Amino acid sequence: MGITSKFNRFREAGQEANVNNVAQFGQPLKSLFTSSKVFTLHHRIEITDEAGNVVYLASTKFPSLHDRTTLTDAAGNPVAQIWKKFFTIHERHFITMADGTAFQLSNELFHLIKDISNIEGLGWQLRGNILGLNFQLYDGAGNILAVISQKMISLHDKYCVDLYRADAEQPVVAILITLQHMIKDREVAASSSSSSSSSSSN
Repeated sequence: MGITSKFNRFREAGQEANVNNVAQFGQPLKSLFTSSKVFTLHHRIEITDEAGNVVYLASTKFPSLHDRTTLTDAAGNPVAQIWKKFFTIHERHFITMADGTAFQLSNELFHLIKDISNIEGLGWQLRGNILGLNFQLYDGAGNILAVISQKMISLHDKYCVDLYRADAEQPVVAILITLQHMIKDREVAASSSSSSSSSSSN
C-alpha cells in the first residue's frame, strides 16, 4: 500500500510511492534516497537506489569557507561542484556540472509556507513547502522533473527524490544536495538566533 500523507510525502526505499504524488504526477521513473553522515571531518551524503546501492556521493570538507561540496558517482567520477557565496543579502549556491553546465539557487524566496525559487541558468523552478518538507521541481515548460521529500524526524537527515525525467537525473541530484545544505544552514541560523535571544533575555 502506498504512503498516503499529503503533509509529508517522504518514503523509505522499498515502500511504494506516495499515492498523492502518483495521483498528481504518475509513477516516477525511479527513486533515490539520501542519508547524511555528519560525525566526520567530511560531511558526507550518500545517495542510494531502491536496493540500497550507493549511486552518488556528496562530500564537504570542513572547515570550508564556501561550503564547497564535491558530487561524484559511485565509481568516483565527478558529477558536480557546489559552493555558496557568503556576505550577500540573499545566500546563493552555485552548481557547475561535470559537462560545464552552470546554474545557481538562492534562498531569497524561502518562506515558511510556500516557496517558489527560480533556478537561474536552467530555467527550472523549485516550488516548496519547508513546513511540510516537500518540494517539486519543474522545467521551463512547467513539466514535473522531480518530487523531493524530507523525513520529518531523522538523526541522519534523510530525503527521498522521485524522478520523472531520466536526462535530468544528475542536475536534480545536485539540486537535492544543495537544497539539503540550504535547509541545514537555515536550521543553524534559526538555532543561533534563538540562543542569542535567550541569552539577551537572561
